[in-house]
Amino acid sequence: MRKTFLHRTLILIPQLAALSLLVFLIGYAIPGDALTGMVGPDTPPARAAQLREMYGLDDPWYVQYARWAGNALRADFGRSISYRMPVADIVGRRAYNTLFLQVLTLVLLYAVAVPLGLVAGRFHGRAPEKAVNLYTCFMLAMPTVVPALAVVLVAGFWLDIVPVRGSVDIGLGRGTAVYFASRLHHSIAPAVTGALLGSVYVVQYLRSEIADIRGMAFVTAARAKGIPEGALYTRHIFRGALLPIASSLGSMVVMLLGGSVFIESIFSYPGMGTLFLESIQQRDFSVLTALVVLYGVLLVLGSFLSDIALSVVDPRIRIK
Repeated sequence: MRKTFLHRTLILIPQLAALSLLVFLIGYAIPGDALTGMVGPDTPPARAAQLREMYGLDDPWYVQYARWAGNALRADFGRSISYRMPVADIVGRRAYNTLFLQVLTLVLLYAVAVPLGLVAGRFHGRAPEKAVNLYTCFMLAMPTVVPALAVVLVAGFWLDIVPVRGSVDIGLGRGTAVYFASRLHHSIAPAVTGALLGSVYVVQYLRSEIADIRGMAFVTAARAKGIPEGALYTRHIFRGALLPIASSLGSMVVMLLGGSVFIESIFSYPGMGTLFLESIQQRDFSVLTALVVLYGVLLVLGSFLSDIALSVVDPRIRIK
């Protein structure tokens, strides 16, 4: 396991370097810079030029990138021009919010998907499977914004049971039980939205795998021994069908991180997704590049987590 982690880390380094360079070049090619929206028409040109020189924005792109890369190797991602504070502090706070939301989303996702997949696989061709198929087809056909707005309308306005804005109530002390409960309460609506959207794929994986396994010889032998149908599915068939669920864990992490940009924007949730959009709008490329690098690290870690889950489900699998 240690050798695998080292191998993945060594592969990650050139990938992140290429990714950060690509994002930096795209940002450099966009007209304007981080000071474009911060200097007004009344700002003297000499003052604007002084600010650009102060922040190094008039240097060639390769000089700016080399300076950023050298500082990043020392865990210094620079200072945000729009927020006027270190980039690491901004991204760190938003990353905590996003990771908290994504963990809750994953828990809800599998809590919804696994029972539905079992029902669809067990009752093949009957009404329960048709109901699950209707749910999956409906969710696949919907853009991300539609289920999110439905959750806002139903849970936030009609029933008024959960907040649909922000991440925590104002004025609560960090580290207290009340603070954690408020954060959890604010995360329910966006987490439910992400779970509904992501559960569709896990349901399909599980249903198709159960359909393949229930015709195997060991299932026929277990049924001939008189094992109850419920125990047959939960103890034997489901255990064999866990492999696609474990293998999809990494893709679920990737999908949820990508979808967080839209979900966090709809629910005004202060995470990495909303920070990503804000940094694009404000041309804050120091924040944007740091976010892209962090997203790359999280995606690779998600893939590694999927490999670990596979080896736990089936010890015969050895990751390399």
